[in-house]
Amino acid sequence: MSAQELLSRTKPIFDPADITVIFVLGGPGAGKGTQCSNLVRDYSFKHLSAGDLLREEQDRPGSEFGEMIKTYIREGKIVPMEVTIKLLENAMLAAIEKENKKKFLIDGFPRKLDQAHAFERAVCPSKFTLFFDCPESVMEERLLNRGKTSGRADDNEESIRKRFKTFIETSMPVVDEFASQGRVVKVEAIKTPEGVYEEVQVKLAERGIQLA
Repeated sequence: MSAQELLSRTKPIFDPADITVIFVLGGPGAGKGTQCSNLVRDYSFKHLSAGDLLREEQDRPGSEFGEMIKTYIREGKIVPMEVTIKLLENAMLAAIEKENKKKFLIDGFPRKLDQAHAFERAVCPSKFTLFFDCPESVMEERLLNRGKTSGRADDNEESIRKRFKTFIETSMPVVDEFASQGRVVKVEAIKTPEGVYEEVQVKLAERGIQLA
């Protein structure tokens, strides 16, 4: 099935009774990656980063999406959702088949409300969104420090500001809508990584997510 055809599906391919999907959102530099690593280690989640999948795809020889993804990432724009959703679905199918995974952390996605609706309609409804709340000043400091060693083209002051603006305008409505449905677990992300993780574990237990 092509990326475009995916949007015309009338029901999700995965049943939320069998497959657990947790969206992980937070501004750039909120510490999502660090916390996802902890959750993979202790809870047997499969971690899928939308950004990593897109970066891998742009460098994959013969990719039909590679050039387009490069342009969008360079300009700080959001890649067309059918492409991102297709990459996520393919990664989920591979993890279910090869690793027998049933629990997924989807990190840095959905970035917009239409992405959230399309993914839940075509792939799998999410259980909830784990939202790392962090002030911009803290995130900016973290990203500039990371930029000294990360080699990422978007870890510079101008790109960081654009990413903050994009996050507030496009991703916060996702958090707000899911919160209105009781489907957001909010964690304050200003403490040490260990302190943040302790809070994550407490809140996951409250939602019935147990250690592996």
